[in-house]
Amino acid sequence: MGDPLYTDGIGVAVVLITLLKVLVTFAFTLIATMFMVWFERKIIADMQHRIGPNRAGPWGLLQTLADGTKLFFKEDLLPNKADRRIFRLAPILAVVPAFLAFAIIPLGGNFDTGDGTVSIFGHRTYLQLADPPVGVLFFLAMSAIGVYGVMLAGWSSGSKYPLLGSVRATAQIVSYEAALGLSVAAVLLVSRSLSTHGIVSSQADRFVIDWNLVVTGVVPAVIFLIAGTAELNRPPFDLVEAEQELVGGFNTEYSSIRFAMFFLAEFMNTVTMSALIVTMFLGGPSGPTFGPDWLRAWILPLFWFFLKLVIFLFTFVWFRGTLPRLRYDQLMDLGWKALIPISLGWLLLLATIRVAQAEGWPVPIAMAIAIAVLLVGAGLLSLSLKAARRNREADAGAYA
Repeated sequence: MGDPLYTDGIGVAVVLITLLKVLVTFAFTLIATMFMVWFERKIIADMQHRIGPNRAGPWGLLQTLADGTKLFFKEDLLPNKADRRIFRLAPILAVVPAFLAFAIIPLGGNFDTGDGTVSIFGHRTYLQLADPPVGVLFFLAMSAIGVYGVMLAGWSSGSKYPLLGSVRATAQIVSYEAALGLSVAAVLLVSRSLSTHGIVSSQADRFVIDWNLVVTGVVPAVIFLIAGTAELNRPPFDLVEAEQELVGGFNTEYSSIRFAMFFLAEFMNTVTMSALIVTMFLGGPSGPTFGPDWLRAWILPLFWFFLKLVIFLFTFVWFRGTLPRLRYDQLMDLGWKALIPISLGWLLLLATIRVAQAEGWPVPIAMAIAIAVLLVGAGLLSLSLKAARRNREADAGAYA
């Protein structure tokens, strides 16, 4: 359907409203990133019985701003063996996709009793920067481009440890992008839309019951959360940095504002991934609404969205504070041997249910047949993995 702001053509007012939305979205992502850095440091400090930031500003809220200012004025170093153009380009490739991915997130609007539009200076529009008809595919594309920043940063540094970090990033994105995409496919199957606005609208009929978290059976949401954590290179999947092994990983040779850009991209991507989980599985800004129209369209949707967002931001911080880093073989095994088969099997099960409903087949019988086929497939996969493990052990014994 697209944003109704552009249905009557593009005039001066439409351009000004679009520029306002760009500025607000950009400012929000920066402020949210600053808050996320402070939030993570405070929560982990509490988990470890420390105080955390408490000097710059009330409760240490300005500590992130102070750190960013310090990094901005530090000396910018360029290694002698670095590829100068790629070395300078890599941080930009990390930051820009993070901002662009957030542009498709619906932040508000009354979806429960309305169409999710709000009025800005007399013009109806969505409370999101852009609503492309292939918004979810746009997010996946931006996610893949962001990894190029990490890969090129490690390769262009002219150092072995950053190179190892970039190689790990390549393997990690290949391993977990498939599981992430299959969990997204489950959402698209039940929502019948590639637009993030359409996905939120499909979940707004009945509170909680129509959320994709329930409709898809929880499993795709869990897989998306795990695969998303790996995409963000956050613990326990932070093998591309791994300071105990690789000094600092892909960004070892970076300093000053270029290092700050990688730091900014990591936390901005965390906010974006949390917002996308809320959008795809928890109804976005939809929730109980009451009162006058301005309360229904502006205050309550924004409140519900930010409440859900903070829950997932806390979840990512919780992972970082409690889970140890996986070994590299565990990282690969989890992606290829667990997440991909489970997400593929669950997608086939959901597709079977949809086809049975459309064709008028008995749904319980169709589900029973599908589950039986998936169990047979899981058994064959388990046998093949056991045979492969026996072969590896036999080969290891032969060369011992």
